[in-house]
Amino acid sequence: MAARADPHRFDDLFQEFGSVTLRRFFGGEGIYAGNVMIGMVFDDLIYFKTGDATRKAFEAEKCKPFSFRKGGEVVVTTWYAMPDRLYDDPDELAAWARDALRVAGASETTKKKSREQVKPARQRKSR
Repeated sequence: MAARADPHRFDDLFQEFGSVTLRRFFGGEGIYAGNVMIGMVFDDLIYFKTGDATRKAFEAEKCKPFSFRKGGEVVVTTWYAMPDRLYDDPDELAAWARDALRVAGASETTKKKSREQVKPARQRKSR
């Protein structure tokens, strides 16, 4: 069985952004700010969630989207590789991570999960 990666290996990198946690996510790891997944790690690359407005900055830096094969097709996602220069600039990385948090927090998937978490438990019927 392979050893798990250090769950604190990004603490210094995200220090200016704030606390993040890593959770297993398919063949990689999700990067979470609270309960919101803002990024993911695959093949030692960090990808951030993007939206229409934030994606332009990634494209301007020639960053590539995360893609995978499903059946015979390639699926291209809205998750973009973080620019290499941010690995050496925690202050600017924090700004990009905050953008990813805004985008991910506004996504329908995140909103749906939040609604499901606050639903009251069904009360048992009395007999």
